[in-house]
Amino acid sequence: MFIAIIGTPSSGKRTVLEYLEKKYGFKQVKLDKKGKNTIESKITGNELDQPMNELTVSSTTTPTPSTPMESPSTSSSDLTFTSRSTLLDYITRNWLSNLVTTDLTSYEDIEPFIKRPFFLCVSVDGPILVRYERERIRNSSQGNSELSLERFIQSFDTLLNGPLPSASPSLSSSVISQHPQTDFKRSLSLAQISICNNFPTIESLESYLDNLNLVDEERLRPGWDTYFMTLASLASHRSNCMKRRVGALLVRSKRILSTGYNGTPRGTKNCNLGGCSRCNGSARGGEALNECLCLHAEENALLEAGRDRIGDDSIIYCNTCPCLRCSVKIVQCGVREVVYNQSYSMDEASAAVLKEGGVVLRQLHMPGQLL
Repeated sequence: MFIAIIGTPSSGKRTVLEYLEKKYGFKQVKLDKKGKNTIESKITGNELDQPMNELTVSSTTTPTPSTPMESPSTSSSDLTFTSRSTLLDYITRNWLSNLVTTDLTSYEDIEPFIKRPFFLCVSVDGPILVRYERERIRNSSQGNSELSLERFIQSFDTLLNGPLPSASPSLSSSVISQHPQTDFKRSLSLAQISICNNFPTIESLESYLDNLNLVDEERLRPGWDTYFMTLASLASHRSNCMKRRVGALLVRSKRILSTGYNGTPRGTKNCNLGGCSRCNGSARGGEALNECLCLHAEENALLEAGRDRIGDDSIIYCNTCPCLRCSVKIVQCGVREVVYNQSYSMDEASAAVLKEGGVVLRQLHMPGQLL
């Protein structure tokens, strides 16, 4: 796994990196576009195939291909590269190693990696007052002049939105140079995980990271449940029902039989155009269902597949727990298992019917819901 950590100034990026080093044994890699004494200029392509523990460069020594290289004893012994392409090549050859960096900062830096199955981009942010206090304490400890809140906010605003004609000197020219002003927002948009670091202590942040479990393999490649539920949720976006968007996916032997989303019958006026008076009225969830003209997502998926194709080993994935009337049809069609994400007001009644009909009912919490 290769993790790139990006984020706002004083958000705790370095703390997250050190957590990954300490907790999971990640090795830090660096991208020094201006450096000359770097690994790629001294090591031939053959050495890139070596295991991680055999390929190491200290911050003070530059080995030649004939020089034996020892494993680093501290986090200061990092692998450094001068181009994205060489770094990408090395990561690709050593993708089974746990590697981390904070040096991929621009959209152009991150974009080549985001396509790869071993890459995870994590953004770190925090309340501006919290970040200001961290920066102020850091400046004071280094003997720098007192940092005003106004100056910190102006610097951050410049970083996020570009410079103003009357902008004051930036907080840190190195920070701004690492994050081109027209590029920072685009970089943040590539993050697959966003962390809000408003924790008062490093220990509380680390406890949060423990629960977050950044090294979960499903963050790189979703399991079957997550994959199918994601598709069911995507199907729900086709719904035009005025009450609730619901999607369903019918699967057999890990192959998709059909999809469905809720809405009025084919050929009739769409729900959001007034086709269903119940959904366009004041009825709440589970009320006046006998007046509803909308077919539910589960019904559409079952009708599309047909009883013969469903068989007795199919699973239906629903982004919302089936209602009672859909549960009856699911039992009748011979579906083996119902996997749902969000609860519904009729869960207990649905669970009772499904249990009596021998259908397993299971709730799935998607990875994004744990953040």
